[in-house]
This record gives sequence, C-alpha cells and structure tokens, in this order.
Amino acid sequence: MSVLGARIRAVLELDPAADAVEAGGRWYSWSSLGKRIDALEAACTGLGLGSNARIGVLLRNKIDPYAALVFCFSSQRCLVTLNPAYPAEVLAQDIRKLRLPVVVGEAADLKSEPVAAALAETGTASIALGENAGDPVCVLEALSGTSAIRTNEASIIEMLTSGTTGTPKRIAIGRRGFEEVVARGLDPRDKPRLSANVQLLNGPFAHIGGIWHVINQLVAGRKACLLERFSVAGWHDAVVRHRPKSSATPPAALRMILDADIPKSDLSSLIVLTSGTAPLDWSVVDEVWQRYGIAVLTNYGATESSGAAIAGWSLEQFQQYRDSKRGSVGKIQAGVEARVVSPETGEPLKTGELGLLEARGNQMAAKPGEWMRTTDIAVLDADNFLWIKGRADQAIVRGGFKIQPDDVARAVEAHSAVKEAVVVGISDNRLGQVPHAAIVLKPGMAAPSQEEWSIFLRRSLTAYQVPVGFHVVDAIPRTTSLKPALATLRTTIEQKLRGR
Repeated sequence: MSVLGARIRAVLELDPAADAVEAGGRWYSWSSLGKRIDALEAACTGLGLGSNARIGVLLRNKIDPYAALVFCFSSQRCLVTLNPAYPAEVLAQDIRKLRLPVVVGEAADLKSEPVAAALAETGTASIALGENAGDPVCVLEALSGTSAIRTNEASIIEMLTSGTTGTPKRIAIGRRGFEEVVARGLDPRDKPRLSANVQLLNGPFAHIGGIWHVINQLVAGRKACLLERFSVAGWHDAVVRHRPKSSATPPAALRMILDADIPKSDLSSLIVLTSGTAPLDWSVVDEVWQRYGIAVLTNYGATESSGAAIAGWSLEQFQQYRDSKRGSVGKIQAGVEARVVSPETGEPLKTGELGLLEARGNQMAAKPGEWMRTTDIAVLDADNFLWIKGRADQAIVRGGFKIQPDDVARAVEAHSAVKEAVVVGISDNRLGQVPHAAIVLKPGMAAPSQEEWSIFLRRSLTAYQVPVGFHVVDAIPRTTSLKPALATLRTTIEQKLRGR
C-alpha cells in the first residue's frame, strides 16, 4: 500500500465512532465512511479491478462521491475524474473517449439516457452510490468485455481541466510526484491523530483544487463540512457553526463575501483565507485585511503540477512582505525550481524581466529533470517571489499589437460605476482580434458611453488597448470553480454582435 493509502487507512481506524463528515445537514462517522470504502473495494474486486485500475467517478460534493474519491486514494486505484456538472451529452462523449472499465456515481447520473447509452456502448461497468438504504453501493451493470481493463500504474489521477479558456483537456498526474507533495507536509515521526478542527470543503471535487482540499483534510485527521457548491449564505453559516481557522476561497468568492458585508464577529475565528484558481486584484486582499484582519494567502499552481502550488504565501511571509511584495502570488515552494524565459528563444531571462514561466520538480507532468513551460507571463524577483502578469494564450493581438486582457480589465474596474469586468478577444476581419469588455455595474450606476469610456481609459491605457465594445451583463458566467468562463463569455458576445 502507498504512503498516502496507509495514512488514510490509519486515520479511518483511529476512532471509528467519531464524527468525520458533515454533509446535507447530518454527520457521518469515520466508520460510516470506512463502510462505503469497503463496499466499493468489494464491488471493484468482484469486477476484477485491482491495484492501479482506472476508476471513473462522477464527482459531486456529496457524501457518497466523497467516499468514492477517498476509496481511490486509499486503495491505489487511478482516479479518472468525471464532471456531472457538464451537459449529459458532453459527459457521455467523455465516457466514450475514455473507455473505462467502470464508472462510479449517483444512480440518477448513471441512468440518464445519454450516459447510460455511452456506458452500454463501451461495455463499461457501473456502480451506483447510496441507491438502497443500508447498502452503500450497487453494481448496476457488470463489465461486458467490450471495454478492456486497462490499468494506469504511473498516474494517480487522470484529471479533466476546468475549461476556463476553451475545451477542457485531460492531464495525467503522476503518482510519484503527487505522493511526494503529500509527504512534504508530513513528519514521519508524527503518528496520525484526529483533530477537533473542521475543514470546509466548498471547492468542486471535479477540479484539482477540490481534490487537494480533501487530501489535506484526510491526512491531517480533520473533520470535514461538505458544501455542495459555494454560496455566501452556506459558507457564512458553516463558518459561524464550525469556527475554522482557515478557508479556501477563490477570488470571485472573496468579492461575494465582501459584498455581503458579513459582521466581523461572525468571521472572528478565521486567521487566513487561501485563494487560487484565478488572478486576484490585490485591492481585495487589502480590503479583507482592513475590514476583518484576515490574511488572504494567494497561491499559484496548475493541474500539470499535480495541482499543488508552485508558489504561495505563508502567514509569516504575508506579515513580513505584504507591502514590499504586493501583487505577488507568493514565493516558489520547496522542491520546485522556477525560471522565466524568452517566449521567442527560450533563453533564461534576468531577475525582474518579463517572460514565460517554466518550472521543474518531481510533481510536474514533465519528465524528471525537464522544465515544464507554462503559458503564464511572469516575473521572478531576487527573493524568488513570483508575479503572474497574464497568459500568453489569452493575449489579444490587435493589428500586430499584443494586449493582455487582465491589464485592460483592471483599468475598466477602476471606473466608479464598475463592480467587475472581464475582457476577451473577438475576431475582426481587419485587425485579427479586438478587445471587448463584459462589465457588471454597481447597483444604481449607469453604463458610461463609448466616448466616456475612451476618455477615461486613455488615462491608463494606450489607444489600441481600449475595448471596442462594452457589454453590460447581470453576472459574469463562471465555471464550477468560480473562474470566469471565457469561452462562454466570448460566444455570448459574438452572438450579440451577429444579432445587431
């Protein structure tokens, strides 16, 4: 059994009767969680799916999919993430491509017509979670022989990315690197023990950040409070009831929390809020600190880095460098090397110069010793703090001039009428691409005219950076991890322009 699997099993056996997970308004014990895991073990073994077998799991933030996720890590199977938030036809197509030996999920998801047809077509077995009272799992269909029982010894997860900028892609996360990151946070001299602290799990399990929160909760022996999806009301209630010291909150959630004007006393247990997944305006960090005295610790990582942080802030660093390293996503983590290279030549650049970020370490998807090139435009300083300045693959090239959408969005958000802005590139016959801005107005504010926008933005932007269109929306469309859904937004704007 792997180090991670052994650690999880040890935690499960410390005090089986103790509360482990709160979900859907009730508590489940470690024993209850263990019974679900054992039932999945028996079902998979009965299907001939042993160590390193590829197990597809329809990951909802509920107790039974949570148990299936834990099962994969505790039994050394390869977790293949499936996102039931996608339309059933899209999900069915993903299943056809994967040709999995088994898919585990809630009965309603498995029995939807497109998904059931895809499972039958590929000969994939299906295991329903929590369908019968007192029976944690039920094998709905056995392997028909059409789908080969392929194993994946090298990978611990086959992860579907969030699809923020376009079509989601699948990344194989190496078992060795993933477990090495887990081991970094463990002192081998310390025996597993249960903690009285409760960890809020509000990040979607279908995304790598949500999975890492589960891993951290388990290896630390903390209780968990499962939230099916993030809402300010649900999060606020959980913080008041469980009094956690920290909580993971993506940038969009931080804005929502600030807008809700939650009383300071309700959040008094919180010392830190961690934030990743998307760029964060540092003014939000300032406002949270000034209003609540809570440190917002940003981090930077990617699915290709096993989902673990390449860079991040610690509380001590925040207290020491909050002003001098303003805007940084944090310091490069132990076990990771990073450098900035020229996009044109690939040659390493000097400290403080702008270029493409590369990283290497055992947690990376690249081969050992090889540099993994990201699509992020970055700067590293002499103290190894990292600033992300945009993404090369999101750059808008307008008549030969390159525009970083995040720079333009920040300038638009500086207007007193704007609550939030997102900028995307739209195809243009003459210039190739032109920037358009989607804006959410503050309550009671009117949208400026194109001329007013031009006058305002030329104070901080060059002429070619100024968007050619400003589109007022009620809300920015988002992925389940609360990142702006840029592909959806781009399609919406294109459809609006065609309808003129």
